[in-house]
Amino acid sequence: MSTKSYATSRRHFLGMASSAALIAGAPWPARANINTQNAYGLAPADAAVAKVRIYPALGICRVGGSDKWFYAPEVPGLPPAPDDGNFKDGLEKIKKQVQRFRLYAFDADDNVIGELTGDNITWGVHLANAKANWYGFNNPLDNGDLAPGLPSQKRNQYFVSASDREENLIIDGGALEISGTDTNAGGTEADYRFVGTFWGGQPDAIEVGLGQLRTDDAGRLLVVPPDGVSDSPSDAPITSFADNNAWHDDWCDGPVTARVTIGGDVFEAEPSWVACVGPNFAPEIPPITTLYDVVADMNLQAGWAELPALPLSFMSYIYPTFRRVALMAWVTQAANLRQGWMAIGDMGDPDYVARLTDPSPENAAFRQTIFDLFRDPYNLSDAAYKEERLKIPYMLGDGVNYDGSPLQWFQFPKLQYEYLKAWAAGEFVNDYAGQVAEDVVTDYQSFEDIPLELQPGALTQAALEPCSGGAFHPGVELTYYLRLKEMYARHYDDSAQPFRIAHGDRPSLNQDLGRLLTPEVAFDGFGDTPPPIGPQMAGDLTRWMGLPWQCDAFSCQQVLMQQNYPTAVWWPALLPIDVLPEPYYAAALDDALSAEERDKFLDARVNWSRGVAGIGYHANGSYWDGITNMITLWERMGFVVRMPSPEGDVFVEMQHADNMETRFDWNPSQGMLPN
Repeated sequence: MSTKSYATSRRHFLGMASSAALIAGAPWPARANINTQNAYGLAPADAAVAKVRIYPALGICRVGGSDKWFYAPEVPGLPPAPDDGNFKDGLEKIKKQVQRFRLYAFDADDNVIGELTGDNITWGVHLANAKANWYGFNNPLDNGDLAPGLPSQKRNQYFVSASDREENLIIDGGALEISGTDTNAGGTEADYRFVGTFWGGQPDAIEVGLGQLRTDDAGRLLVVPPDGVSDSPSDAPITSFADNNAWHDDWCDGPVTARVTIGGDVFEAEPSWVACVGPNFAPEIPPITTLYDVVADMNLQAGWAELPALPLSFMSYIYPTFRRVALMAWVTQAANLRQGWMAIGDMGDPDYVARLTDPSPENAAFRQTIFDLFRDPYNLSDAAYKEERLKIPYMLGDGVNYDGSPLQWFQFPKLQYEYLKAWAAGEFVNDYAGQVAEDVVTDYQSFEDIPLELQPGALTQAALEPCSGGAFHPGVELTYYLRLKEMYARHYDDSAQPFRIAHGDRPSLNQDLGRLLTPEVAFDGFGDTPPPIGPQMAGDLTRWMGLPWQCDAFSCQQVLMQQNYPTAVWWPALLPIDVLPEPYYAAALDDALSAEERDKFLDARVNWSRGVAGIGYHANGSYWDGITNMITLWERMGFVVRMPSPEGDVFVEMQHADNMETRFDWNPSQGMLPN
């Protein structure tokens, strides 16, 4: 009997399903959700250009070993969309996420005139990696007495002088410019590649690529990230989740600038920033708190933004958080089984979701019961560690080093929590459409659908919403400094926009802050050296992250605490913990199995990082083996994506290199057969 392979593409599966099947049973579809507080006025038709700005204000690239790539999100609420529906190039190579930057013109009254395109724009980018030259990570330095900042020493201390450290430890890709349309479209031109050197003063120096620049057919800037490679010229052992001497990786960041000629006048754009970080392995499941939420909260605390007027729109301010809570069940058992320790209810039941959208006084007791399940960021008492432990989300926090601290658990930004508080009080409008048809899932299917006045703000929101907003230990992409007002241009210039990183002007990328980085030094500087929590230069954002990046990504999966049930997790929406693997999904669709057997497969989960800790039958599967192996095996990991099923949409780990499709075919009557 012939066999039927189930190793088919995601696009094929989606094509098999009707629109009704894709929506049925999925009350939390992805929807465009643009913060209208960031809207601009529209300039008159004859308005003259007074200023230009780059968007997004902070862009995010994601590394991958494939030459293929896809655009970073540009519509808030909608995930990235690779052309073929897949985030990997086969089973081994991960596609790169490319950040596109656009330029907008404004009049003297700060009304938006429109996007500027064409070959009269010159873009500038400077990328660097300064991780090996920075200080080790112990914990965030801004949490005060609840989780006191621990001083840290320099990485690679055997390089002592500033010149030696700069030559050997800073990978400086340099500053490049690009202009025109479709420039370097094929990615082969050396003039647009960022290349630096690690261990530059040693015989075994390593050349490190930090990505490249391109432009699209309208002259917009494309920042293509590097490959995600980590290496040690001396084959040094891995001894830490975050701080490994004699190692480098190729994460990088730096300023983005532009100048444009309009009618003979040259305008220097209000600049932007770009960071090249790790992959998002569950790109359709947003983190419960996003980096956008964190910065928006900081803007409010700094007085740079205002609270939205009451009553709130349910869809704009409440729906995103509840959707993230619901989808966490697909990436961690701690969320999938949470009904066992809290009465959260079935977030996948449309009738239950309808109760969440009811603002009536008669529903107040129900809303308050659900609201009480969320961890209260205002409760920082001595008793909070126990009182707030088994609440949403069951994730670890910044202060994990301090047993008994309330910061040992994840904390919501206060602004996000205030939205939930308003919901509990019934101060919202029910604009939820229920089980909607596919054509009204979102008003904006593409960036071109977004009204001009919303486009600039939407680009920044779309770039930051997929990024993790905590816990910062040190984090997934970037870390705690982004919740501090001293990092932003607005702190130094009232006319600057709130989300823009302040650009520094130090004479060197090397920043010597003495033998120890303490909270005092971080905020006040060291002698004549300015503080690192302040204006930034190329490489300054990513230098705080784990070195090499793969070790922290793997080590921060789930952590056994004093109470080991449920198991606390770190960042499941970016780095999944427990997943529904593709072979189980295939079995759940097999009509030859009984309904009970199919349900078992659909409900089962496996560890996402399986196969990493040891290799072969006699491997030592220790912690150190695991984070060392991740350096070379990270591209084998699968991506969790939305797939159809008879029970409604599910989220499946696809394209894992160790899934059985590499060794077996699926036969409905005979099960798995060897190829």
